[in-house]
Order: sequence, then structure tokens, then C-alpha cells
Amino acid sequence: MSGLVRALFQSELDLTLATGKQFETRIVERPGLWMSEDELAALSQDLITVASKTLARGALTYGVFSGDPERLKSTIITLVRRKDTGQPVAFNALALMDITTMAEPMEVLHLGLVMVDPEEQSRGLSWVLYGLTCILLLFRNQMRPLWVSNVTQVPAIVGMVAETFSGVFPTPRRQRQRSLQHLLLARTIMADHRHVFGVGGDAEFDEDRFVITNAYTGGSDDLKKTFEEAPHHRDQVYNDFCQQTLDYDRGDDVLQLGQIDLATAVGYLKNSVPRASLASVGLTLVAVMLQRLILPAIYWFDNSRRFGTLRPRKDPA
Repeated sequence: MSGLVRALFQSELDLTLATGKQFETRIVERPGLWMSEDELAALSQDLITVASKTLARGALTYGVFSGDPERLKSTIITLVRRKDTGQPVAFNALALMDITTMAEPMEVLHLGLVMVDPEEQSRGLSWVLYGLTCILLLFRNQMRPLWVSNVTQVPAIVGMVAETFSGVFPTPRRQRQRSLQHLLLARTIMADHRHVFGVGGDAEFDEDRFVITNAYTGGSDDLKKTFEEAPHHRDQVYNDFCQQTLDYDRGDDVLQLGQIDLATAVGYLKNSVPRASLASVGLTLVAVMLQRLILPAIYWFDNSRRFGTLRPRKDPA
């Protein structure tokens, strides 16, 4: 509870909550802006610990693994630990991409890299790693829809994104036409932000299919999989879509764009969050909303201190 109260007064998220009997999860937003060097080093080491158990070969050299502390200024880390040992067992590294080429500047949340210690797989962590932080950001954004992007060749992830978020393109389940905003966002992401997901400058983008060809030459090389190695989705339609759309020998990815909105949040809370964790998640959502709804009102009526562009009222001399 003290962590939730403290979260009310933080400009960036730093939350720790129980996510099951065995695990606890810490969510840290833009740690490169406020963590000390020692704290950043410890956080990076936790990520490397999980990655070392996950990668069968090689190493990653992009994003949070690049050694560039600037990357952590635009990253949100969701880190899962075992309660009994404190050992990190899984993480999700979301990237915040600033888009300035649209009519109004916006942020796009890139779903980023997810890794789970093989010994802890099938322990029910997917709801934490693939949705919890996104829903917190939606509530913190006062329920205004947020754009999300995803780059992958894994059928299970393609299906998860298609079924979780709203207005996703491309998806085989609902033959939706791409919108102009889908296209403009994709062009900007490929022009300015391909380093976020480890795609090299020699990769090309098929605007009709939203496929990145020869995608594994920019730091994500060791994530390349064959179709047989890539985890499949329970719904065969997504497996068929990936097999027919992507060239796994060359190393293709699909770029998906969609939105987090109220419908996404309701579906997530109803279908994904375990009943035992609903209370903890609910309290966290309340704290996040209070930070953005109630505190600004309190600050607004306090005329003794500066708040944004508002200046404190001076007593007459």
C-alpha cells in the first residue's frame, strides 16, 4: 500500500505489486531519467540475467542491451522476480517512440522485447508481461487511446496482439483495410525508429503487407527463428498467416499497429487477469488514475506554488 501512495507523487511510474503467490512485479518508467548509475547497472544486470537463460545462442546488441543509457530514457521495464529468492525470471522492455510527423505529436508504445526464464515458462506470467503495463499507461492517460506497435515473426505473438488490441493491422482474423494513419505511422517508425526493434538500415518495408524483409541485421540477429522454432498460436489461422506471409529463411517480420482503448482494458481485466490478482491490479489502477485526475485539481487550486504554466499569486505589497 505504501508503494501505491508513493506512486501518487511520482512523475514516472515506479510500482511494485504482487502478481501471484510466487512472483512480484516491478514496473519502472524511463529509468534513465531518474535512476542513479548504480541502480541502472543493477537493473541492466537483472535483464542480462534473464536474457542469458533465454537465448540459446549469441547475444542482443540493441535497445536495453546496447549499453547506451540514453535508451533507458525512453523505455518502460516490467521485471518479474520470484518472491522467495528475489531472482529475476522475466521482463518486458517497452519503448516509447515520439512521433512528430503527424498532425499532432504523439507517443507510440512499442511492445518490445519479452523474455522468460525457461524454467518459469507456463507459470501464468503472460498476463503480466503482455498487458499489465499497457493498461496502466492507458489509465494514466485518462483513458485516451494509445497507439501501439509490434514487430515479430512469432505466430503466437501475432495472434496475441491481434486479439488483445483494437484496430490492429495486419491481422488474418478480421480482413481490415489499413487506414491512412496506419500507413503514416508505419512510414515514420521505419524511417526514424527501426533501431528500437533492432532492424538494420538495409531492411526494406512492404507497405501493402506491412512486412519488413531481411529484418535481422541490426542487433536483433540472434532472435531470428525458423517457422518450426517460433512458438505457434492455438488458432491455426495465425500460424498459416505467418507461414504464407513471411520468408523465415531470409528473416522477415510483420509490423502490426493497433490501439489500447477502453474496450482493450475491459477485455484484459475480464479475460486475462487472474481472479486472485484483480484486487492488487485494481488498487494500482486507482492509484494511477488518482495521480492524473485528482492531484492536478489540487495543484490547480493551490495558488501559493507554481504548477506548469500557472504562476503563484503574490501577496500585495
